[in-house]
Amino acid sequence: MEIKKIFNNNVALTADSNQTEMVVMGRGLAFQKKIGDQIDPEKIEKTFITPSKSFAEKLSDLLDEIPYEIMALSKDIIEMANRELHTELNDSLYLSLSDHIHFAVTRTKNGLSIKNALMWEVQKFYKAEYRAALKALEMIQAKTGVSMPEDEAASIALHLFNARQDSSGMEETMAMTNIVHDVTNIVKYHYGFDFDEESMNYSRFITHLRYFAYRMLRGELNDDANDALYQQVKLQYPQAYECTKKVQAYLKKQYQMEMTKDELAYFMIHIHRVSSREKN
Repeated sequence: MEIKKIFNNNVALTADSNQTEMVVMGRGLAFQKKIGDQIDPEKIEKTFITPSKSFAEKLSDLLDEIPYEIMALSKDIIEMANRELHTELNDSLYLSLSDHIHFAVTRTKNGLSIKNALMWEVQKFYKAEYRAALKALEMIQAKTGVSMPEDEAASIALHLFNARQDSSGMEETMAMTNIVHDVTNIVKYHYGFDFDEESMNYSRFITHLRYFAYRMLRGELNDDANDALYQQVKLQYPQAYECTKKVQAYLKKQYQMEMTKDELAYFMIHIHRVSSREKN
């Protein structure tokens, strides 16, 4: 691999025989090297295939502030999360997660602990990501000797979820979490029961809410007006209709969003399903 750019002694931008560019990491792999030299493949520990120009530039900026050990740790955590979540997380996560872990470790060492206001919601709605984040805390402690509170797991879980959402921003992810939390509470208090959070019905309901919130915030809701389906479901499930009206009023007040009749009908169906099975 030919060196195209040297970020520091441990990280370089290279190109293979097919001129495919990649960022490679490894302790001392670029030490006393210059542009045009070859990298020893045995020294490569981590590789990023075909990074974008902005990725390389942001990585270069981070390397001025973040130790190599943290960068390598972040890559290990992402590889673990890919396995745990059965997915391929967006490369942008490497930058944001490295920055977050470095800041969190520094804060914890200085005795500064920050409470995550979304801790409860993350535990409930992003269970797979939260489990992976707890493993990440174990990896951080093993590598750095720093034991961080579970609030940090919630923060890492949001980064993982964000990386699964087609590059949606953290602000959007937090808004989605709030919508899911608030709508779930509306349904719970309307019917007067607590959900069985381990049930398949609850899982399906939360999945519907998460993707509804995702599409709503991006302006991608179905705009078809299926009045026949709406009227049929409205008559068949009157209590779910009353509950859905409360959800509709909440979304209009908080997000100035009008639900279409198709969306209202599907909400009624999902609410009826989860409420009737929870009561049973």
